[in-house]
Amino acid sequence: MKIKKLGIMGGTFNPIHIGHLMIAEQSRKKFNLDKVIFIPTGSPPHKDEKQLANALDRYIMTILATSDNNNFMVSDIETNRYKTSYTVDTLELLSQKYKDSELFFITGADSILDIENWKNTNKLLNICTFIAATRPGYNVENVMAQIRKLEEKYNKKISYLTIAPVDISSTQIRKRIFEGETIKYMTPDPVINYIYNKNLYK
Repeated sequence: MKIKKLGIMGGTFNPIHIGHLMIAEQSRKKFNLDKVIFIPTGSPPHKDEKQLANALDRYIMTILATSDNNNFMVSDIETNRYKTSYTVDTLELLSQKYKDSELFFITGADSILDIENWKNTNKLLNICTFIAATRPGYNVENVMAQIRKLEEKYNKKISYLTIAPVDISSTQIRKRIFEGETIKYMTPDPVINYIYNKNLYK
């Protein structure tokens, strides 16, 4: 199958959860994406690695979480990278690999508010169309104002997506595991089983 429109969803996925999957699926439907590729980060520049499960575990959990959706793929392009991983480097590689595809980078509204602190913002916005998905707790007016500012400054279109509110975070899941609370229905069962079998986040 030729991929005309490819969604890209990067993240630490520490662990991946239902909220991530909902954003990906709703983006796929809204923007008529042929596939969404999940890319777990390797060594992200802005995360505290003390709380980060190793790259292989996060990659496997992402595969487990997405395996029942034929429209989802998972890439190890970043988890195989030993140096600090920047989004712009990954997007450049993907634009070469999928040179005949239109690329869409799916991210949360919080990332759009912070995107000018990312490495090479101008190049990022030139490589692909950004989709900003709302999350609970973010001021929509602030997000829309930021989108307008970025579109004017960089002359690039940024799309906006309102998703069904699901107040689940990886931080919350890790905290519940540490405290011995249930995480049932917060992430797919295969991921839950993997976490407990590997004794992660204890």
